[in-house]
Amino acid sequence: MSRIGKKIISVPENVEIKVQDQQILVKGPKGELKQFLPDFVKIEIKDNQLKVLVKNPEEKEQKACWGTFASLISNMIQGVTQGFKKKLELVGVGYRAEKQGDKIILNVGFSHPVEYLVPKNIEADVEQRTIIIRGFDKQLVGETAAQIRKFRKPEPYKGKGIKYSDEVIRRKAGKKVAGAGT
Repeated sequence: MSRIGKKIISVPENVEIKVQDQQILVKGPKGELKQFLPDFVKIEIKDNQLKVLVKNPEEKEQKACWGTFASLISNMIQGVTQGFKKKLELVGVGYRAEKQGDKIILNVGFSHPVEYLVPKNIEADVEQRTIIIRGFDKQLVGETAAQIRKFRKPEPYKGKGIKYSDEVIRRKAGKKVAGAGT
């Protein structure tokens, strides 16, 4: 049995949920999200309580998908009500970012600035060395942050690069000078 799948998900008053043709639609104040469901996943909604069920909880594939779809639906509800946010930091001398329309221009140590086109439904704020990405789709927010981080991943010697604000970079010692201690 799935511990996460068995949990009952509470649905806020301002969220509307529709299930039709193995597709769930979650609509809230920030936007609307859709998710396709496999044939064996069923949704029950009663008194602002949502329950995810599977046809045969003993079958391995269904048991694995049970908790996954419960989490996806829970994230959809959280996204359309509160939204999600990722914060990226630029670490390095001369590293900076600026926003021009729907583009983010990054100066991260290359001979040329790097331009990144922000996807629709994503809001990006830039303050010199910090990029804040907001949106109601958790997957899209995370993917956007990962694509920006990919331009210059943090390196382990000086720690320069683009990193998540809560990320800890394990530092390596550089080359040691032979006979320095004598």
